[in-house]
Amino acid sequence: MPELPEVEAARRQIAPAMVRARITAVDLRRPDLRKPFPPHFARRLTGQTVVRLTRRAKYLLAKLSSGETLVMHLGMSGSLRVERDGRTVRATRRRQAAGGPHDHVVFHMSSGNAVVFNDPRRFGVMDLVRRGELQDHATLSRLGPEPLSEHFDAEALARACRGRKTSLKAALMDQRVVAGLGNIYASEALHVAGLSPRRRASTIATATGMPKDAARRLTAAIKQVLEQAILRQSSAAYRNSPFLVYDRQGEACPRKKCRGTIRHQIQGGRATYYCPVCQR
Repeated sequence: MPELPEVEAARRQIAPAMVRARITAVDLRRPDLRKPFPPHFARRLTGQTVVRLTRRAKYLLAKLSSGETLVMHLGMSGSLRVERDGRTVRATRRRQAAGGPHDHVVFHMSSGNAVVFNDPRRFGVMDLVRRGELQDHATLSRLGPEPLSEHFDAEALARACRGRKTSLKAALMDQRVVAGLGNIYASEALHVAGLSPRRRASTIATATGMPKDAARRLTAAIKQVLEQAILRQSSAAYRNSPFLVYDRQGEACPRKKCRGTIRHQIQGGRATYYCPVCQR
């Protein structure tokens, strides 16, 4: 499932084709994805210029000249690619860029490019939010701070974890604590920070909600693994670099001088990978 780095990479790859270009036509090749398209979806988009393209957690937000915002979520298997004259120019994930029956939405742009949304499992979502209503969006309004922003720091993380009896891994997966952090990168960040995913979330904060050293290490680790993952998406040389612990059950811990072995555990229905020796 695409997580924040994959969505940010998608934003960077399609932005040159969309921003400051006008949507000349929209091909809807089915009536819905995970949910039906909004009423008059294609008509409301056609003729509008994409003023800017941003990301909020795992959502792409295209601000339109009409004042409305196109909200896109890639779901579990969605990808985006840019085509010109029927040939792929950029693809968010090359293995899914071949086209065919799973190309469900095509945005034709005045630049001559087409932005194609491909989604084999159809768990993606596209919505149109009217002017002034974005802050009240059912999902976006409940999100916590962006992990790569200045608003996410040790103090913010400690406040969010204060008094929580749940595991630290479960707290990180709560989108109200930190927006966009998913299963893979939560495991990676906990390993970099040297913190057990089974540890109680409240232990990284004092009774008054001030950050302990663990909160500072974890905040820095989250930023580090996400920035590296975004780089992985855009660099062919880096793209094949393995994860530190994710999906490496039974392998030796990559931390220097650690003799632990990566273990696998199910937490909240999701796979967690960690080293029981160096993660405390």
